Amino acid sequence: MFPALETELKQETLPDPYEDFMYYHLQYYGYYKAQRSSLPNSATHQHVWKNNPRYLLSGSFGKREDLIPDRLQKEKRLWPSCLPSTGCRQTGALSRDSLMLSSPFVKSRQLLYDDTGEVNPRLREPRDLFAFFSDSTLLQAPRWPIECEVIKECIHHIEWVPPQPEYFYQPTGNEKIPEIVGEEKGTIVYQLDSVPTEVCYFTSSRVGGKRGIIKELSVSLQGPEDNTLLFESRFESGNLQKAVRVNTFEYELTLRTDLYTNKHTQWFYFRVQNTRKDVTYRFTIVNLLKPKSLYTVGMKPLMYSQLDASTHSIGWRREGNEIKYYRNNTNDGQQPFHCLTWTVQFPYDRDTCFFAHFYPYTYTDLQRFLLSVANSPVKSQFCKLQTLCRSLAGNTVYLLTITNPARTPQEAAVKKAVVLTARVHPGESNGSWIMKGFLDFILSNSPDAQLLRDIFIFKVVPMLNPDGVIVGNYRCSLAGRDLNRHYKTILKESFPCIWHTRNMIKRLLEEREVLLYCDFHGHSRKNNIFVYGCNNTNRQFWLHERVFPLMLSKNAPDKFSFHSCNFKVQKCKEGTGRVVMWRMGILNSYTMESTFGGSTLGKKRDTHFTTEDLKSLGYHVCDTLLDFCDPDRTKFMQCLAELKELLQQEIHKKFKELGQDMDLERSWSDISLSDVESSTSGSDSSLSDGLPVHLLNIADELHQKKTMSKKKKKPLKSRKQRNKQYHRNTLMLESKLTEDAPERAGFPSTLQKHPAFFRTSENARSSMMKYEKSRLNKSQLNGRGKSTSLDPTDMTTMILTKNKDRIQKEKPGFTVSCDPKRSANPSQEPAPPVKPSWSRNRYPGTKGSHRTAVAYPSLHIYTYP
Repeated sequence: MFPALETELKQETLPDPYEDFMYYHLQYYGYYKAQRSSLPNSATHQHVWKNNPRYLLSGSFGKREDLIPDRLQKEKRLWPSCLPSTGCRQTGALSRDSLMLSSPFVKSRQLLYDDTGEVNPRLREPRDLFAFFSDSTLLQAPRWPIECEVIKECIHHIEWVPPQPEYFYQPTGNEKIPEIVGEEKGTIVYQLDSVPTEVCYFTSSRVGGKRGIIKELSVSLQGPEDNTLLFESRFESGNLQKAVRVNTFEYELTLRTDLYTNKHTQWFYFRVQNTRKDVTYRFTIVNLLKPKSLYTVGMKPLMYSQLDASTHSIGWRREGNEIKYYRNNTNDGQQPFHCLTWTVQFPYDRDTCFFAHFYPYTYTDLQRFLLSVANSPVKSQFCKLQTLCRSLAGNTVYLLTITNPARTPQEAAVKKAVVLTARVHPGESNGSWIMKGFLDFILSNSPDAQLLRDIFIFKVVPMLNPDGVIVGNYRCSLAGRDLNRHYKTILKESFPCIWHTRNMIKRLLEEREVLLYCDFHGHSRKNNIFVYGCNNTNRQFWLHERVFPLMLSKNAPDKFSFHSCNFKVQKCKEGTGRVVMWRMGILNSYTMESTFGGSTLGKKRDTHFTTEDLKSLGYHVCDTLLDFCDPDRTKFMQCLAELKELLQQEIHKKFKELGQDMDLERSWSDISLSDVESSTSGSDSSLSDGLPVHLLNIADELHQKKTMSKKKKKPLKSRKQRNKQYHRNTLMLESKLTEDAPERAGFPSTLQKHPAFFRTSENARSSMMKYEKSRLNKSQLNGRGKSTSLDPTDMTTMILTKNKDRIQKEKPGFTVSCDPKRSANPSQEPAPPVKPSWSRNRYPGTKGSHRTAVAYPSLHIYTYP
């Protein structure tokens, strides 16, 4: 490719002493492994530089690069060496030495080098172990499981607030219920080939997901007149498994379940292309699992048009007609599915549009926001970004610490803490929008925000489950489990995000009081925004946990519903964040539920929530914190009195329903609040699914190996049982001696000579039983029956068993079927079975106790660059 260059490389001149020295020096220390003949001399460098000045800029030879055996040698070809004249060989060597040491291929990352030409390396300052972002730092690409195919396009949507309220859909009663046709009668136009189900488990991840060429899953268009829609969901937070065309403009859609499970089909987010204007399309999702949904009370799907966004700056908007949520009557023996169907008209021909269950907020969106915070010279002064941990797939779980620097150590020590988290359920993007509104306000220069930063330390985890958000799960992490049921877990490797969150809060509680813990969620069956809390059992702070939600309802009356709040602690919710933190000592511990639909309150009645509505709630949380901590306790005491009155009304209502009279003299604080409130059901995974699949498989294998290798311990026998065993052995020995006597005298075996052996043995057994029975009766008369009793049935069984064993030894191919009967003696009780001991010593060092350590195998994650 470069013939002039190749000619020059073949013409070796006299060796250069400096290059000889560098060659042996680098080879001795293992930095250079090229052949001596491949070293260029100064003339070669000068020739290349003069004849190809772009060579240094491009840094590549094309095909010639393959001939260079080492990357250090490749760089040496890029050094523009000046041919030193007579007397300046030393200067040329120094210049070349400086170039080599300043090379990014050679120099250590722990050393700094001067740019003045002098070699003066010095250690650089230690890096912050937790801070990530700087002006030159790029966003970290999300890591996907290696089973997932990911398209290379970057999906990004603009934020937009509709100028007019988006009202709920009003059912007419004439909505069509389409018949589910399926792929047998329809045409598959999009289908994911490999989707990990509950029989698999996560093993490794890499940036970009599955290796190899990305397949084209959509059908190929036959020409410009082909109006088939092209579907795609292999992007961040996307979820669509299959699309079937059942009519010209009608499609049946199947959602992908959460990875490594067979459940949780609720979140959808996909793209369609090749649209047609002024044509009514119908979409039907056929495999939803929840029997109830907000779609039955007017909720509409979201649609996004790229042409609208680029030409009119219009973003996500509510669209859809003939919306119907109904049960799928297809009976295939599986769990019952439900369907969602709607019609829509696209605004443009050949447009690219998206549909979603709710406003998406991806992991990349979060990183863009955090990068803007880190690069802000003002916000970065009071907001520190840290790594809480790495997820299963290796994605960073971010932790933000927000507070104004304290002037004295005493001032820093008296600050209370507030902990806020979001997106433990990845399909509930509502939580991210509330979190974004909170961060926008708390990081602003508002006087209220500055005051909050002065009196509080905020610990914020904006995305607890980045893996689930990336792959488009609705509820689970890559462990295939609902993280909000495992806050008590000890499996650090399987649930790293919540394990580190719980331990971070535990350490925080050792340092200072945590005034408030709140986890932002989304709700699929109720409108408005509300919280789930925990009833306080300390009578000194009776009803205090309800004051903050009541204040919030007063600050946001059009969005927050206090009457929808619930404070009952159910057993099935013991593993949730709010209950675990409450039991750790945080009195005000909440799960904030935001609807996927909209509001039924005040001026926003019967309208959908926008992203601006959700972000405004983040501001109201800050505003309510100031009211809650106001030194003037007027608002607090007013809310407490109102709560007591509301509780009295609720108890009156309950007693009236039961038809009982109420004792007005009774103290209200003596009444159990859990008996008054109903359950907080509404989740489709209220119970934990147990250990992750990989641990269940390993535990089964270990248990089987342990069972096979370990012999069963015989139970201890009583004196009565030992005596019985002794007489059995004695009788068996006598019978064996009687049977073997002819053989010892030189006669052939009885079994081989006499075919009537079994009839004879039966007569012998009958006479033995009569003799033994008479002997037992005599012993019982003499008062020794209890110590020498022997059941004749057991005796017969032992004789037959012994004979069978002996016969099998003599003739290996001969088998005797013998079914021993159980003892008919009611006074004889069988020995209790031995139960495996799973007890664990809670107090190490206790005398006579044995500590059993249960070690769970680690989940080894192999990642690729």
